[in-house]
Amino acid sequence: QIPDYVAKQDALRGKGVTEVIILAVNDGAVMMNWAKSQKTALTMLTFLGDPNSELTKALDLELTDPGPVSKLGPGRCKRFAMHVVNGEIKAVNVSEGPDDPAGDNDPSASLADGIMATMK
Repeated sequence: QIPDYVAKQDALRGKGVTEVIILAVNDGAVMMNWAKSQKTALTMLTFLGDPNSELTKALDLELTDPGPVSKLGPGRCKRFAMHVVNGEIKAVNVSEGPDDPAGDNDPSASLADGIMATMK
């Protein structure tokens, strides 16, 4: 998902997006190194950690399907994109399906084009 958002920064800016926040259930050090490995310096992407899944749970986006949980462990976040304007959630797209609870096979809902389709 990260390369997609980096590649589509101009289109996102055209929709009025000023920042893309990448959230994951990891600590700050992991998120910082992930950002470096994805070469996101000087982009509109900001990486934030949710080490205790507090925001993930508050948003009701915890991945609870036993398949992925058996591999990733509990407390992980679903693959999602959220459009927020001035603190108000305008849209939430979750990449998941009956046979694809983690959105691995079809992440399109949470890719840049998926969330941009919800923007006016």
